Amino acid sequence: MPLFYLIAGEQSGDILGARLMRAIEARRPDARFAGIGGTAMQEAGLTSLFPMRELALMGLLEVVPRLVRLRERLRQTVADIAKRMPDVVVTIDSPGFTLRVLRTIAPLRIPRVHYVAPQVWAWREGRVKHYPGLWDQLLCLLPFEPAFFAGHGLPATFVGHPVLESGAGDGDGHAFRASNGIAPGDCVVTIMPGSRRTEVSRLLPVLGETLARIPRPIVPVVPVAAPVAEAVRGATGGWPVKPILVTTTDDKHDGFAASAAALTKSGTSTLELALARVPMIVTYRVNPLTALLARRLVKVKYASLLNLLAEREVVPELIQEDCRPDRLAAALDGLLSDPGVASAQVQGFEEPLAALAPAGGLAPSEAAADAVLACLGQAPVGAATWAASG
Repeated sequence: MPLFYLIAGEQSGDILGARLMRAIEARRPDARFAGIGGTAMQEAGLTSLFPMRELALMGLLEVVPRLVRLRERLRQTVADIAKRMPDVVVTIDSPGFTLRVLRTIAPLRIPRVHYVAPQVWAWREGRVKHYPGLWDQLLCLLPFEPAFFAGHGLPATFVGHPVLESGAGDGDGHAFRASNGIAPGDCVVTIMPGSRRTEVSRLLPVLGETLARIPRPIVPVVPVAAPVAEAVRGATGGWPVKPILVTTTDDKHDGFAASAAALTKSGTSTLELALARVPMIVTYRVNPLTALLARRLVKVKYASLLNLLAEREVVPELIQEDCRPDRLAAALDGLLSDPGVASAQVQGFEEPLAALAPAGGLAPSEAAADAVLACLGQAPVGAATWAASG
């Protein structure tokens, strides 16, 4: 009865962990699970060592006051692993915590898998020098990542992107319109400002003013992440058209299906919208100092994952200085006014979406489960290397 110890630190990792648990259990019905997770992983059968929300911290101001508590949780996690001696430890994203766990447990010589590759290929590539010995297998979501890490002598496997299992393309637009009183001819636009307070505070005022400049009636739909719900309500309260705020995954996907277009931040949201075949304008803005540093450190040409995968501009990117209401409004109105432009963009989604699928017709969670199960009984390659290097 193999014991799998899984650690997730935020909501997206919790969902990944739950899917992975179910895929492992489908292959190994005798599997047992322990570790740290949220609601999704607990529903899949995990009893969390402590509440996952204690790890779901973002930003210096949130982390610094809780450093002592986080160190205690790190010690508690390592002690629990040492006591249980699981067959495999799987850490899921949240590198600030999980990579410290992996480093600390190296002397235990338990096979270690890290799920979701750190995006050092995009910026601050120098961080990769700290990774040798941290894991025995790295599970990558993007097809070009294994080659990058192999170039640094790090084992990595592409298992596909979880967006393919998200259901983002299965929404019911007719039901969404009916439940929200939206007439068949009304133009719905999805607005995705992000799930972080800094993103919401910087983007929502710009996006609201953008909508005010569109020369046609718009019904805005804004998916709301729980950590920023109050901030979103406050920032959208003065919009000329009251937006429909959606808080569940199903409602979000139904909103996608009802939408003619979207204004979205860069990131995974672009993949969700592409899966739902929603044409979009991508934007982002950070403070000027951060932008100046980013230009020195960022190694990639595009901000959108769609464009990175296609190696061309499938979707327009209006980033930083171009993140202005006049320019965004012109781009969005052009998308809404010209069906040919919107159709061409949607056709362009096919190539990058196809690149996100793992080989063999597997779902990403199934490919990840196979990679984790392959570690059973294998001597870890990283622990000895780490120990030798100190």
